[in-house]
Amino acid sequence: MKFIVKDRRLRFAALTLLLCALLFATAPARDDKPKDTARFPFEPYEELIYEGDFSRAILRNVNIAELRFKADHTQASTSAASNAASPLHFTLEAESKGIVRKLFGLNFHQRIESTVESASFSVLQTTKLDEQGKRKRTSEAIFDRTAGKIIWTERDPTDPTRTPRVVTSLLSGDVQDLASAFYYLRTQPLAVGKSFEILVSDSGQVYHIPVAITERKKMKTVLGEVQTLKVEPEVFGEGRLMRGKGKLTLWLTDDARHIPVRAHINNEMGTLDVKLKSVTGSNVNEPR
Repeated sequence: MKFIVKDRRLRFAALTLLLCALLFATAPARDDKPKDTARFPFEPYEELIYEGDFSRAILRNVNIAELRFKADHTQASTSAASNAASPLHFTLEAESKGIVRKLFGLNFHQRIESTVESASFSVLQTTKLDEQGKRKRTSEAIFDRTAGKIIWTERDPTDPTRTPRVVTSLLSGDVQDLASAFYYLRTQPLAVGKSFEILVSDSGQVYHIPVAITERKKMKTVLGEVQTLKVEPEVFGEGRLMRGKGKLTLWLTDDARHIPVRAHINNEMGTLDVKLKSVTGSNVNEPR
C-alpha cells in the first residue's frame, strides 16, 4: 500500500492487502488444481471486510481505508452441481474513509471484478473501476488462452473521444488477476518453510512474485485466537508489482479456510496495518 496522492498506485492504499494475500502459492500442475466437485472454503458466499490504519511521523493509527472481498457464483442456484459448473465471481472493493477524506481531500474508490472458470480456476475476464477524485477510469482484461494473450483495455468514461489505452501480453502458464489470486491461494496447501513464485497480471502486465512462508504463531483476531501463517512476498522493487523500497507481511489462518487476518506494510511513505474487521458466509465457523 502506498500513499502519494499524485500516483494512482500510491493512492490505492487498500490494494496492498490483496497483493499480500495473492502472493502465497505457485500454480500447481493441472492435475493438482481444485476440481469442480470440491467445496471451496468461500462457497457458496463469503464477504471479508478489512480496515487499514496508517502511521507516519505525528500521525498514529489513522484509519484511512476499508477493503471488501466478496465471493459467489455468477449464476444463482440452490443446486450444488449447478454452482460447481457455473463460473466463480470475485469482487474486491476499496475506498478511502475518515480523516483522510476530511483533512487531506484524498478520495479514492476502486472495484475489481473477476470471472473464473470453476473447474480449472482459470481467469476468464477482469473488469476494473478506478476513481481518484475527479479522475475516473474503467478497464477490462480478457485472458485468451487459445491465442495465448492477455488483452487489457483502459478507457476514460468522462471523455468518449479519448483513444483507449491497450496493452497486450503473452499468456503462458497459470496467471491470476488481483482478485482471483486472493481466492486461488486459499484452495492450496500452505506450510512453514515453503517458497514459491506466482504469476499475477495487473494493467496488462505479468509479474513474477517470489514468496516465502516463514512462521506459524497464534494471533488474537475477530475470529478468536487462531493459529496463523506468516507470509513474506517480494512485491516491492524494480520490475515488481509495487515500485520503490518496502516490506510486506501477511498472516493467514492455518486451517482449511486460509483467511487473511492481518497485513503489515512498511515503506518510505510510512506504515500501514490492515486487520480483518468482519466475516460473513456459510463456512465462517468451520476451521476444518
